[in-house]
Formats: sequence, structure tokens, C-alpha cells
Amino acid sequence: MSAESQLDSQLLPAVSSFLSSPKQLLIDGEWVDAKDGQTFDTVNPATEEVLVQVAQASAVDADRAVVAARNAFEAGSPWSKFTPRERSHLLWRIGDLIDEQAEEFAQLESLDNGKSLASARGDVGVAAELFRYFAGWATKMEGTSIPMSVPGREFHAYTRREAIGVVAGIVPWNFPLTMAAFKIVPAITAGNTVILKPAEQTPLTALRLGELLLEAGVPAGVVNVLPGFGDAGAALVDHRDVDKVAFTGSTEVGKKIAAGASKNLKKVSLELGGKAPNIIFNDADLEAAIAGAALAGYFNEGQCCVNGSRLYVQRDVFDQVIEGVAAAAMAITVGDAFDPATTMGPLVSQEQHEKVIGYVRGAVSDGATLAAGSPDSAAEKGYFFSPTLITDVTEQMAIQTDEIFGPVITAIPFDTEDEVVAAANNTVYGLAAGVWSRDLGTAHRVGSKLRAGTVWLNTWHADDVVLPRGGYKQSGWGRELGSFGLDDYTELKTVIAELR
Repeated sequence: MSAESQLDSQLLPAVSSFLSSPKQLLIDGEWVDAKDGQTFDTVNPATEEVLVQVAQASAVDADRAVVAARNAFEAGSPWSKFTPRERSHLLWRIGDLIDEQAEEFAQLESLDNGKSLASARGDVGVAAELFRYFAGWATKMEGTSIPMSVPGREFHAYTRREAIGVVAGIVPWNFPLTMAAFKIVPAITAGNTVILKPAEQTPLTALRLGELLLEAGVPAGVVNVLPGFGDAGAALVDHRDVDKVAFTGSTEVGKKIAAGASKNLKKVSLELGGKAPNIIFNDADLEAAIAGAALAGYFNEGQCCVNGSRLYVQRDVFDQVIEGVAAAAMAITVGDAFDPATTMGPLVSQEQHEKVIGYVRGAVSDGATLAAGSPDSAAEKGYFFSPTLITDVTEQMAIQTDEIFGPVITAIPFDTEDEVVAAANNTVYGLAAGVWSRDLGTAHRVGSKLRAGTVWLNTWHADDVVLPRGGYKQSGWGRELGSFGLDDYTELKTVIAELR
């Protein structure tokens, strides 16, 4: 049996049916072709074969979607008549539907993104939980009552939380379904309407989610899905009738979005790049720290903005930690996402594959040493790359300063606390960081000095939808998730009335 035939035999009938149907844009509750008829290919990164052709949204289609979202938001629309309780019930229903079709979503995610099926299943679970978590908040966005008085006059004042309006959510390819939920869920919880622009590399689960939202009873125009390239995203950013842009992706693109949104001062939230430091002191539980360092660096094929790609190890235990992380890297099974033995799938695209290879080769050329991995592709076909650990790195090397987004860890020894804190903070990014030490005083003290939105102590990637996410410095603006995640999707109105 050929590899392609074997894969076909593993697919759920619902997945095969979905792949065989036209992949269109979702605008105003209808599946429609792009206005100019353009399509693009979405590719399986494990085989380099085209999965399906997808409608390619243009600026014209972006305008169509904005009009639909605006009409759905305005007073008198079906969506405007949904009470907070009705929104809560709807969100919970969507979470249940995702759970019911979890394996279908996981298979589509693995096909389109390349991540292992086990990893994709975890992502689907997070997406479902996001809908249920925010379902509880829909009825709890309360204002405050503020008594006021001046001599001879009495007032009643209060605040209200109100929806912003039309939200453009632009998401990356590393967690396609989860990131789509990050943008859609808090927006509609607060009563906004949404245009979702998925990454061109991974549009499939966003399109399937669009189908599910309609099935759940989301009114037409409330969520629109526009697969396509950067021009469609730019059109949304520039559109004067979009009230907010929520973006997750690179810092470079985030800066362009901030500049574009400034034309009419629309609200912007940005979760951007990272180059997280992971610090291991010599008194750490080394078995746990070594396993944690491997997880921090190689999770999701290294394609995660909060991964601990910069490893700092106190000199006394440096060799021991390097030996342990190298062994962990070599124990990872790189292969096709649908193989149960696989613990690391391919990188998402040829472009990303070539980028990671280029960084590793450049580091070796600059004098760095490979403690594990290779500067070459891990397979003749597919965008596979071996987990890599690099030593003899300087702080000036590109592989140490730039966000690579691949399974690559650089390791540098340190001697003192002050030295490592200075090195850890010597970056334009500030998304995540970590500290390993049995001395909780050391762990908390050093953690408090690290300029990052999330700091893990004696763990990594421990997370929950109740916790806010975001970064310092050039890692972004604002926070997502948790109760804080609603702040960027609401306006705060103050009402003052004189009592007569």
C-alpha cells in the first residue's frame, strides 16, 4: 500500500468528505467564491502534496466581509438581540460540538499543519474549553455603580461594558484552531462581530469551524472566515469600518499592523514574537530541569512563540544538562503526524524548513557546535527537521538573537545570578521565561527580575485558559484569555445622571 493510500485509509469519512468539498469564503452566513475567482493550494507538510485548493480572499472580499459584520453588529440585527445569557448558551453549545467532532478537527489540523495527531488532539481540547470558559463570562461583564454628590446636587453614576464593534482576527499557522478560538471567542462573548483571517498555510480547521458555528446557530455575519494572503489581512487592517484588530504572529508583521491601524486609531491587540530564556541553576532538580528544557525547546516542532529556545545553565552542571538535553533530543521520533510512534512532525512549510536550516548552518559556520541534531533536512521528502541543540554560542549570533520558530535550542553557561538575569533580558522580546531551582527564594527572586509576560518556575508550558497571555517589549500589546482577555474587546462607558 502506498503512503498516500495508507493515509486515506486512516482518515475519518467526515474528513475525506470535507476535503472533497469546495473550500470557499464564509461571508454573511454563506459559502461563496472569491470575487475574482482566485484560489490557492494548501499543502500537507509531511508529503509536500496538495491537500485541496482554497478560495483566496482579496481586498474586495475583505470589504464584503466587513459590511456583513457591520450589519450583523448594528442595532436591530439578530445578533444585537441576543442576551448575554443566550450568548453564554451558544458558546457552551459550540464547545460541546467541537468535542463531539474532536477527532475530525485533529486530523485536519495534523494534515494541514504537520503536528502529531496526539498534539493536535490537545489543541482541539483547548479550543473547546475556551468556548466553555468564556460562556461563563458572557453574563458577568458588569459595570459599577458610583455615588456622586456636590453641595446641593446629587448624581447617580455608573459604568457599562459594551462591545467595540467589528473585530478583525488575524491568526498564525502554528496553532490554527486554538488561535482562531483565541480571537473569535472573547470577541463574540462581548457581543462583537468577527472577520477571521487564518494563515494561508493552514486554513482548513478555520473553515471547518465556520461550518460548525453556523450549525450551532451563530447568526449570519457574526463570524466571517477569509482564507488568503497578506493582502486580505492588510485590507482588514486598513478598513475604516473595522473597529479592532487582534493579531498573533511575528513582531515584524505586528509593527505593520500597528502602523496601519493608526490611520484611524482603531484598537489593536498584538501577541508577537518571543525568544524565551530558560535558566537552570546548579541546585535545580536536574532530571526535571532536563526534561523541562527539552519540552520548552522542542514542543510543537519548536514552532511556538513561548518556547524556551535560549538555555542558560550554571557552569557547574552545564555539561550534565547538555548531555541530558541532547539525549532527550535524540530520543524524539520525527515522522508523519498519523504514525502513533511520532512525537515530532514536520515543520509547516518549505519556507519555514529552509529558514531553520539556514539559521543552523549559519551558526555552525560562525563557530557554534552541534550537541544534537543536524543542519540538514531529516528526510528526503517532507519538511522534517531533527531536534537540535547548539553550544559554543555567543550572544551576538543570529541564532541567539532571532526568533527561529523551529526545534532549535542554544545553550550558554553562566556563573552568577546577576550575569544570567542581564543576559536573559538582553533581547527585544519579552513573551516568556523560566527558572529552575530547588531554592524557591531564588526561583521567585530571579523570576521577578525577568521582563516577560509569563514566567514559569520549575516547569514549562503549564497553562490554562483562565490565565492571561501576552508580552513585554516587542512581544506585543495587551493580554488574551482569562478575565483580562475581555478588556481588549470591550469599551468602558461612564454614565452620569443628575437626580432631580
